[in-house]
Order: sequence, then C-alpha cells, then structure tokens
Amino acid sequence: REGVDTPIGNRGSTSSFLESRPLPASTQQLTMASSNGMPPLPPSLLQAAKSHNFPPDKALTCDFATLLDSKDPLKSFRSEFYIPKDAKREGVDPEFGEAPGYSIYFCGNSLGLLSKRAESYVQEECQKWKKLGVEGHFNGKRPWATIDEEVTEKLVDIVGATDSSEVAVMNSLSCNLHMLLTSFYQPSKERFKIIMEDAAFCSDHHVIQSQVELRGLDKKSTIITVKPREGSHTLLTKDILDCIEEHSEEVALVFLGGVQYYTGQFYDLAKIAKKAHHHGALMGVDLAHAAGNVPLSLHDWEIDFAAWCTYKYLNAGPGSIGGIFVHKRFHGNKNNNLKIMAGWWGQKPKTRFQMKHEWEVRDLGGGR
Repeated sequence: REGVDTPIGNRGSTSSFLESRPLPASTQQLTMASSNGMPPLPPSLLQAAKSHNFPPDKALTCDFATLLDSKDPLKSFRSEFYIPKDAKREGVDPEFGEAPGYSIYFCGNSLGLLSKRAESYVQEECQKWKKLGVEGHFNGKRPWATIDEEVTEKLVDIVGATDSSEVAVMNSLSCNLHMLLTSFYQPSKERFKIIMEDAAFCSDHHVIQSQVELRGLDKKSTIITVKPREGSHTLLTKDILDCIEEHSEEVALVFLGGVQYYTGQFYDLAKIAKKAHHHGALMGVDLAHAAGNVPLSLHDWEIDFAAWCTYKYLNAGPGSIGGIFVHKRFHGNKNNNLKIMAGWWGQKPKTRFQMKHEWEVRDLGGGR
C-alpha cells in the first residue's frame, strides 16, 4: 500500500499486504539498524525473527527458513497438492545441474496447483455422468442444478460478502466484467470518465476501452490512467484520491485491480471507494490477483461490483468458472437506475423450470 515504493518479489504475492501493517517501534528500529550496511530487510521478516527470538542479522539464513517452516501452521497443506517434480523438463539450463526432486512453486499468480481432493471430486462427477447422464442434475452428493449455490456459500468469506446473495459463480473474468459494466457504467454528458491504473492487466484495458467505444465515446478523453511517481513502482493512495478529486465533476467509475498483478501492491480499496462515492462515482474491482490471496471485505468496504477468476489462488484449474460480487444495495433494482441483463439462472429457483416468458428475478447475484 502507500509507502511501499519498491517492486515486491513475486507477482501477486501478499508481501505488500504484510509490509503495509503498522510495526512496533522496536521492529522499526531493527529495520534502521540492518547489519553490515546492507539494505534494510523487509519489516515483516524482521518482525518474524523478533517473534521467534532469532538474531535479526541471521534472518536470511537457511536455519531461520527451516525454523519458520517447522512452525508454519499451514505446512500440512503442501501435501494436499500435486507439485511438479520433473527434474528433466525441456529447457532447464544444464549449467545449474540437475533440478531437485521437488519444486518451490511461485506461479500461483498464473495457475494454482492441482488439489488432490479436487482430482477425486472430478473423478466422482465423471462417474456420476457416466452412470446417470441427465439425471445427475438432481441426484448424487452434488446435484449439478444447484451446485452454484454450494459454491457461492464458500465464497462469501473469501471475498467478504455479507451473504451468498451478493455473490455469483459464472462465466470467465472478462465476460463478467463486460456484463457488470453494461449495468454499472452508464455515462452521461456530464459524468462519463473512468479512472484506472495505467499498469492494469492488459485485459482490463481491453474491456474498459471496448466498453467506452461501444458507447461512442473517445478513449483518450474518457479513460484517465494513474501512474506511479517517477522512480517508483507502486501507486500512492494519495495520488489515486487526488486523481478522483481532480476529475470529481466528470468521473463515473473508478476501476482498479485489488492486487496489482506485477508488483503485488494491495490497494486501499475502502478508502478509494469512499472517495469515489463522495464524488458520485461507482467503484469496481478486478480481483483476479486478490481473491484467495489477501483478506477481502467487499461489502464493508462499500465496493459496488467486482469480478474474479478462480484458477489462480483459488486453485480451481484451467478454464474454471469465474465469479462476481454485487453489493446488496443494488439488489432488486430499487432506488437505482441500473440496466440489467436477464438470464435463465437469474430466475427464481422455484419457477426456473416452469419455462415462463416473464422473468421473476431471484436475489442477486446469480445469473443477473
């Protein structure tokens, strides 16, 4: 967050979140007094050394790493996943010798590993499909016709929704963003601008640019991008807030990633949303690198809408279905002028299979 002005080691990592926490004075002193004139170590690492009574000047040793591993309450979960172990993969540089018989997997920002339990669940469903065919929609341990309801319940805590009515599991990330923007981006002659980060993931730019063009607007005058200050790699919260203030009479939407995909910066979404709302704009978030990676409280932060994929930190696998969040205040389309897109699974479950032409909306999110 604000003040973290150097690149964070692994893309999409949670280190920027850890760095943003206030530290006790004694830990700050350790940071200032890093040994041998070396650059200061990350405050989170020094804090860990202090909590384990380990000499700060040895915080980068293998002994300390081994100690942390032995005390990690989540260490057992490593055995829950298949981790690549092939030491003879094509392209491995022979200069470094043979690769070890294990991997340290730092690619969850691109694709999470296969869960052993997920593998068994998929095999169970394939067997059910094989034996029951269409009857699998309403039979078995996990009836397919209502499987989204079970999954949305599990996502409530992950994204910080107040209940499952604010969440839906559907589509892919860009598709969901387009559907959400169709409702939430309603430019007027006076208020039409979109503020976003300059270094947002390319698909965010593609989506926003195409939404602007679909409405016959000019990209250059409509899309305002915020860049880090010269010499910095991350955005200051102040600069984002100042940008909203500067365009306060014209901004319709503030759209950010929850975690910046390249630096790992975790934006102060609550503060930014509050500023956007103060000036009459809406706040949307791409959570591709945040869902399952950092604590989220979308409802309490007053985020208007959000979308995410599930194949990164949620380990759902390539091609897995994405998700959306829509704040409860927009449910039922009361007291707002949202234009909405109707669909079959947005119908009330009790009347869904009556095949009525009239659409009876269920509680948002699913299918709407």
